[in-house]
Amino acid sequence: MKIERFSWCNFRNLQKGEFVPDKNVNVIYGRNAQGKTNLLEGMWLFTGERSFRGSKDSELLHNGCSLGGIMLNFYAAGRSQAAEIKIAGGRRTVELNGIKKRSCTSLIGKFCSVVFSPEHLSLIYGGPAGRRNFMDAAICQIKPAYAGLFSEYSRSLAQRNALLKDIPSHAELMDTLDIWDERLVEAGMKIMRARSAYVEKIAPCAEKFYSGMCSGREKFLLKYEQNSPDFASALQKSRRQDMLAGHTCVGPHRDDIAIIISGLDARAYGSQGQKRSAVIALKLAEAEMLKKAIGEAPVIFLDDVLSELDSERQNYLLNRLDGFQVFLTCCGPDISRFPGCGAVFKVEGGRPEAVCNLP
Repeated sequence: MKIERFSWCNFRNLQKGEFVPDKNVNVIYGRNAQGKTNLLEGMWLFTGERSFRGSKDSELLHNGCSLGGIMLNFYAAGRSQAAEIKIAGGRRTVELNGIKKRSCTSLIGKFCSVVFSPEHLSLIYGGPAGRRNFMDAAICQIKPAYAGLFSEYSRSLAQRNALLKDIPSHAELMDTLDIWDERLVEAGMKIMRARSAYVEKIAPCAEKFYSGMCSGREKFLLKYEQNSPDFASALQKSRRQDMLAGHTCVGPHRDDIAIIISGLDARAYGSQGQKRSAVIALKLAEAEMLKKAIGEAPVIFLDDVLSELDSERQNYLLNRLDGFQVFLTCCGPDISRFPGCGAVFKVEGGRPEAVCNLP
């Protein structure tokens, strides 16, 4: 899977332009606030997922503009393809190979990529919601139908929570709780099985990458923590608590991933370097898993990945990117550090300019 061309109009601070990347490593450098991350964000949106920066659609347009868009020409599934995202009225619309799609989620599974950005450090520093999102987004790229399953669970959960709030003043609604419990359990158990299978597969791969970055000095362990393994039974037992709380207290929407480094919970006790290395290991493992699942290498976006890593960890990372098309942002390029053939782009004022080829 390769990006052949990326073009834009009024996207963030990228007013109008395009660039043609190399099929291997692409180093994108420049001072802060020049548009490096905007380039990665624009290309990432063609995965069908939301912005990895958590941005709203209305925030994607250049200041003062009411219309904008981005276009991606990419090679996947044995052929060249083209996708276009238009942004207007605070929302995105999408076309794939000239055919208008119902929503941007229709792109899931068509163009696949893995991204690391400073925001992803929340996988360690933040709460369990970020780690659940990591699992769910990764599974969606491997199994696009999972997105529909997750939407079904979310709708059923919202309906059940609304019902729990209404029951105290409308006792006759109590009989309908069984219906939503059944729907919630059906979708929830499928989600839990999918997450469990994914974590079981990705764990040894992430362990391999983490061990490589620290030369085997530290032990890395990944474990899926289910809030309620027997979901149906737990839901029945928690009814009284749920009605008092006004929301559903058990289920996969409360699950988490345990990240253990040398016997200690990295979420609480890991150093900054360990936490960053753990997230990078997860992202590299995600890329490897996706490659095995879809039969071709996803595109890798690495935004400011090298900061706060010592030279040993940097060198290990940079030598594990063979076979992938990579887009890597940094403040200034040290050309000798980047393996393989590729290209270097300097970004200034929202305009990328090819500087030279990598040796």
